[in-house]
Amino acid sequence: MRVAKILAVLGCCVLCGCSVPEEWDVESPGDRTLSAAYHETTLKESTSADVLAIITEPDEETQEEPEEGLVSQTKNIIALQGTNKKGYKMWFNLIAFDENETTASRKSFFVIDEKTESLLVWPRKRLVFKTEMVLDSKVLNEPYANEDARQIAILKQVSENMRKDIAEVAEDNKKVGICGMLINQTLGTVLLQLDESPVLTSRMNDLDSGLKFDHLTLGGGKIVMCVYDDIVCVKVKLDNYIWSGEDPFALEE
Repeated sequence: MRVAKILAVLGCCVLCGCSVPEEWDVESPGDRTLSAAYHETTLKESTSADVLAIITEPDEETQEEPEEGLVSQTKNIIALQGTNKKGYKMWFNLIAFDENETTASRKSFFVIDEKTESLLVWPRKRLVFKTEMVLDSKVLNEPYANEDARQIAILKQVSENMRKDIAEVAEDNKKVGICGMLINQTLGTVLLQLDESPVLTSRMNDLDSGLKFDHLTLGGGKIVMCVYDDIVCVKVKLDNYIWSGEDPFALEE
């Protein structure tokens, strides 16, 4: 069942030492529906057949049809991308498989929500990006000068993997390419801040508060990152409400 699978995945994160605090893991009901493929995919266990079944089969409990979207499949990637009817929300789930592996090695979820100003709604821009990746042993075993350098190298590897995966899917789906540019811009902003002040990596590893940063167009942002065994988990939230103390997931479609 979908709910059971989601709980199993989250429970695995806790057991492996990567326990994302409740305030960071809470999603709006809309985002939770869109990110089902992300949550139901387990790295090093889920096969491409499993992922395709998650994307195409109705929910076992409610029998509801899966969220509409465009499925893109390459040699190593399965992606599901969609846009809401009003056109202000765009999202994707992306599951990647290494050439020599039959199970998932990377999974990512992205959503950007840009509401325009109206009589009742203040203009709002919100971005959520999260990913889990199996890290290359070379990245993990490299003799770094210190832990800050190691953390920065891992985040750079995450950014590089995303660029490659997005580029592969973007040939078939241009909207995924647009989303990818926003991800690259966001991670690039964080990496620039860390290159200037490497000691800030400790804030990025603080799962209670995360590392704050400013985005040129999307307002305040936070990022958390943790590594358990050979898997890295990254979550980014950007919201022009984020510094106001408002819940960044409070507004619905």
